[in-house]
Amino acid sequence: MRSKPHMPKVYLAADHAGFALKTALIKHLDTLGYAIEDMGALSLNPDDDYPDFITPLAERVAAEPEARGIIIGGSGQGEAMCANRVPGIRAAVFYGPMRVTEMLEVEGGRSEDGYDLVRLARRHNNANILSIGARFVPGDEAVEAVRLFLNTPFSDALRHTRRIAKF
Repeated sequence: MRSKPHMPKVYLAADHAGFALKTALIKHLDTLGYAIEDMGALSLNPDDDYPDFITPLAERVAAEPEARGIIIGGSGQGEAMCANRVPGIRAAVFYGPMRVTEMLEVEGGRSEDGYDLVRLARRHNNANILSIGARFVPGDEAVEAVRLFLNTPFSDALRHTRRIAKF
């Protein structure tokens, strides 16, 4: 399906632990009109290794500055570590909505929905990959995190661009 002009291309990859969630997210994103590419695993194999899927995805996202990646594994941690080894990648891990004891001031106002970490990863760090821990995040929360990740712009504030340049 062709994406609408304002929608980034989205690459998705997962190992066996994230396979079912990846499949559901692909179906959801397809109904929204995103241009998507499944980078694997293409079948459920309990013996697969996430770097075989995550590294090629990270390389594609790094080569396409407007693209975004969604990577899914059991915890999301190893997947993010693998992706972050590719120059130009800024992968953030999502474990589910988190309520903070003190409300965060986020550009555009306060938020109480628990997804500020996803918003801030985009606004402040220009994250280009979202890593989801499938063993921690149910489908509805993953859908919301992906929606926010794909729709939240980078703030482009000087302090954030300066910091990212130091990576």
